[in-house]
Amino acid sequence: MTRKAIVVGSAGQDGQFLCSQLRQRGYEVVGCVREVPASSTSGISEVVVDIRAQAAVSALVAGTLPDEVYFLAAFHHSATDDTGDFSELLSRSLDINTISLVNFLQAIRAHSPETRLFYAASSHVFGHPQSAVQDERTPINPVSAYGVSKAAGLFACRHYRSLGTFASVGILYNHESELRPAKFVSRKIARGAAAIKHGHATTLTLGNLDAVVDWGYAPDYTDAMQKILQAPHADDFVIASGKPHTIGEFARIAFEAVDLDFTRYVVADGAVVNRNTAALIGNPAHLIGTTGWRPTADFASMVRYLVKHEMASYGANL
Repeated sequence: MTRKAIVVGSAGQDGQFLCSQLRQRGYEVVGCVREVPASSTSGISEVVVDIRAQAAVSALVAGTLPDEVYFLAAFHHSATDDTGDFSELLSRSLDINTISLVNFLQAIRAHSPETRLFYAASSHVFGHPQSAVQDERTPINPVSAYGVSKAAGLFACRHYRSLGTFASVGILYNHESELRPAKFVSRKIARGAAAIKHGHATTLTLGNLDAVVDWGYAPDYTDAMQKILQAPHADDFVIASGKPHTIGEFARIAFEAVDLDFTRYVVADGAVVNRNTAALIGNPAHLIGTTGWRPTADFASMVRYLVKHEMASYGANL
């Protein structure tokens, strides 16, 4: 019998990779979107559902009876928004990142108790941790509206898990791909290197080049999500590379990929906002030990993938 999955947030970076991977594995996939695109080649069924509405979510789950639900939807905000109305940011974050999740958990419990749910949490639930490396036992101590709402979602999954629902949490660290929006520093660097190589720019301005990030490749992380739902028991799992790298290293590798010396083109400007200055490095030992997951792309390969994509937009190959 064909397995069925609902992917909430199927239009995002992770959603697109996950839907493709599930389709390749023979799943029937239903993608929850805010609006159906004019054209789609994803090969999945796309439905417009207000995930904030309990009745709409209940009808979707009861009508689909999925084997798996992947809750990837999230309300993100920019670094500049952190100086705005915290209560407004928190309210909007909780609506999507927590309340909408609870709608799915409740619908599963009521209509499809054998369904397994994956929730995409974030390393931001740790805030500014005391430990250099974080794992599933690191204290939850968020310092942003986004982190608070993701922490609330994590605790909601734990609660429903105690009631018998298979609700697993992936605490996701930074993971990049060519599908990242241009505002993300990874895409900004890759695009900047390609533009400079082709004479469309002369410099690339970045923030703190010494900022440390735990980076991985997005398709590897969506593969981890699937492996987590195949585990014998629901749990919390850190999804990370476990390896620290700086923004300067990212820029160096990106520019080397196009045979340029990044020090000649990259300008560090302290006025450029870095959203989270805390170095968050995850320990994926629990994930690896439980599921056997291993990433296919290391840091340098990931950077080169991004640059290759940007070069292709100029009709060039690496």
